Amino acid sequence: MQNKRREFLKLAGLTTLGAVSGIELFAAEKDHHKAPDEAIKNTTVNNNELAESDTSIIGLYGAWAHSLNENKLPAFSFRRSEWKNLEAWKKAAKQRLTDRLAVPNIGGLPGVKVNKQYAYDGLHIEELTWQLPYGRPTEAILLKPLNATGKLPAILAFHDHGGNKYFGCRKITRTSDSQHALMKDHQQVYYSNLAWANEIARRGYVVLVSDAFTFASRRVMFQDVPAHMRNGQTDENPENADNIRAYNKWAGEHEHVMAKSLFSAGTTWPGVFFAEDRKALDILCARQDVDANRIGCGGLSGGGIRTVFMAGLDPRIKCAVDVGFMTTWKDFILNKSYTHTWMTYVPLLPNELDFPEILGLRAPLPTLVLNDSEDTLYTLPEMNRAEKILSDVYKKAGAGDRFKCSYYPGPHKFDALMQAEAFDWFDRWLKA
Repeated sequence: MQNKRREFLKLAGLTTLGAVSGIELFAAEKDHHKAPDEAIKNTTVNNNELAESDTSIIGLYGAWAHSLNENKLPAFSFRRSEWKNLEAWKKAAKQRLTDRLAVPNIGGLPGVKVNKQYAYDGLHIEELTWQLPYGRPTEAILLKPLNATGKLPAILAFHDHGGNKYFGCRKITRTSDSQHALMKDHQQVYYSNLAWANEIARRGYVVLVSDAFTFASRRVMFQDVPAHMRNGQTDENPENADNIRAYNKWAGEHEHVMAKSLFSAGTTWPGVFFAEDRKALDILCARQDVDANRIGCGGLSGGGIRTVFMAGLDPRIKCAVDVGFMTTWKDFILNKSYTHTWMTYVPLLPNELDFPEILGLRAPLPTLVLNDSEDTLYTLPEMNRAEKILSDVYKKAGAGDRFKCSYYPGPHKFDALMQAEAFDWFDRWLKA
């Protein structure tokens, strides 16, 4: 399994930087063969040494950069004594977050086209598209139990980044017995060989999975950029594994270009994510088979980023599960910004909210965070500190029982045991 995982990461082109870094994932595998307790112990020591050392990923500038906010509660932190009223805090902090994200206006509810619908493995499946004001149509997969009647609770399911922009919603769905070999490996490595969107749909949910901005149907195509930027590559024969590997390498190296262009346009990558994901939520809420008062969202890694912003800002998300993406701005400053995608960062926001407090904006609505103790995309002490921050926010909101954080042995993943806890959490809050 370890060799297969490493080989898959090479095929996926994960040596480029993205929401999941190949270098970091290789490091996470080093102790994977050991007993869980021993592996966690070793990782804890290594992470503590990293967090407490005098070095940083930006050298001597790390201590100075961290000192800009060190020992200061951000201006819009609910942990500050002046914020006493929960609703007043949420209104003010959400407005500031929305301003910092510079969320673009992308129009009203788009028309949705059902391109195909069929039954597979006990599920009714619809292949959908909708056209936003820019780019190619967004492709999406909708799943629900076969022959279900009435209004069902729903899940907006977010796919991961994985250093693999060629694929999107196919990463967490399965719509036939014929599956791309790279997606078989992807689901085996990260999801215990499960398509988790299918698994939660079987429990009685309508599940919508759409391609994120710059992934799959929303990816940047070679034909649409200047010839000198294509590295001699074309969009021909796209499903070929070698071509996918080449595309993912190019797309990873193109991330800084996209981020700089978005900043220059007066917006941010998380802002575009939120705008497009909110349209998907609008579409889900408008369906006749969905109970719009019982909607959850969740996802791993890049899906965790999208969960943080969507669940933090939109109260229609009644239950949230953030998997494999929770730490502090301090962790990014000193230790881990290089292991993460440009899709993570919001200029100036760390002065006003620490990263966990974005998700805390949803208090008192129920929130579950699932971490992997050997996840080297973060340091364990800062994962622990993020948990403490969220716990403090929820306790001050009088909703301590509605926040939970769990740790699982092993590297970056959303495996079967983690899925079981996530699904039970959704059932607890969306089916009661």
